[in-house]
Amino acid sequence: MGFLDIKQATKSYGPVQVLHETNISIEEGEFLVLVGPSGCGKSTLLNMIAGLEDITTGEIAIRGRNMNGIKPADRNIAMVFQSYALYPNMTVGGNISFGMEMHGIPKPEREKRIAQVADLLQISHLLDRKPGQLSGGQRQRVAMGRALVREPDVFLFDEPLSNLDAKLRVDMRTEIKKLHQKLGTTIVYVTHDQIEALTLSTRIAVMYGGYVQQLGTPKEIYDNPANMFVAGFMGSPSMNLFPAKVVEDGGRPAAEVSLADGKRAAIPFANGTLASSIGRDIILGIRPEAITDKDGADRNSSSVHLVEAPVEVTEPAGSDTFVVSQISGKDVTGRFRADVPVTAGETFKFAFNMEKAVAFDPKSENRIA
Repeated sequence: MGFLDIKQATKSYGPVQVLHETNISIEEGEFLVLVGPSGCGKSTLLNMIAGLEDITTGEIAIRGRNMNGIKPADRNIAMVFQSYALYPNMTVGGNISFGMEMHGIPKPEREKRIAQVADLLQISHLLDRKPGQLSGGQRQRVAMGRALVREPDVFLFDEPLSNLDAKLRVDMRTEIKKLHQKLGTTIVYVTHDQIEALTLSTRIAVMYGGYVQQLGTPKEIYDNPANMFVAGFMGSPSMNLFPAKVVEDGGRPAAEVSLADGKRAAIPFANGTLASSIGRDIILGIRPEAITDKDGADRNSSSVHLVEAPVEVTEPAGSDTFVVSQISGKDVTGRFRADVPVTAGETFKFAFNMEKAVAFDPKSENRIA
């Protein structure tokens, strides 16, 4: 039993089921991120934990206590919304204090908690201002402060950074991670941004179509995606996915692919992967950082193989250059060092680190190796 348990939970609106049977157990102090595209069911699940949406079937429990039918105010949870939801006519201090006042916490205790949280979030100098006088990042800190003073069992974050500009989003990500490391609080966090999911979480639940597609640590999700949706959704740029056929090459299994000039190449798998699948069609998956130039390839890998292919596009990105070729009719992106001399239109030897390659079934789209 976990600190927060979601057991066989579903949600339907009439005949339409928007969240299918979901089972997640969250330990105390974990930072779980629910990530997926719009309409995948992540916000619905968060609202069910908060009590803002009823559970159709199943159970949600906090500290072993069944929350089915329990009002949001009686669940000892705190929620931080995308819109901040601050009272414009109240000062920052008033906004932070309001929930404690509603719960009858004495004024001296309220003032003590406000001072502690304001110091933690570095907003002590803003306590007498109104929300309209604050920047977006400052408003988000106030919204977080209002949640923190409650000292709840679980913090729920509903896309809290989506209204901020790109640089501020990065800064606030760091602040939220520092806060979690310092306080050790239990957090469930919803986002559609997979970079947020990877950088903030201790575990990730990737959702799509009302199902949890995969639940695991950021490393597990990134390195070992359960299916093609997870592989394509997580990572920026996303994992390269292109058709291949398992063939025997020099006595070992290899992925045979077609190149833009009509030639074919056989790229050996690492450690005899798919040795029993000769002749099988697959979708080969490999991350951009596992495709580079020969000198930039992982020196610790025993399975780096060169594939000569035409360069379609180069995309300088400061510290890296993304290089695009076409393999098996798909654009395939490699991540090169910024100073590698590579030009669109030339033929180049791409180094594939096949220790990082995974394979999917083209029909089920599930991972097979």
